[in-house]
Amino acid sequence: MSIIYILIPISLIFLAIAVYIFFWAVDNGQFEDLDGPAYSILYDDDDMPKENTQASTQAPDTTTETSDASTKRL
Repeated sequence: MSIIYILIPISLIFLAIAVYIFFWAVDNGQFEDLDGPAYSILYDDDDMPKENTQASTQAPDTTTETSDASTKRL
């Protein structure tokens, strides 16, 4: 029975911490856009501008460097 005198204050401390964390999250905007991430998975990536996709997909031309290195080894 004496354990209840310890468990009740501990549970109240945990409750106070949980309420504090909840209000901190609400104040910092954690619950502002609940639907946006759910719908973003449905959007198609092909709608991106072509300038951005061409620049990111072009690889530097390293064919001459690798062929020179392979002939030096022989």
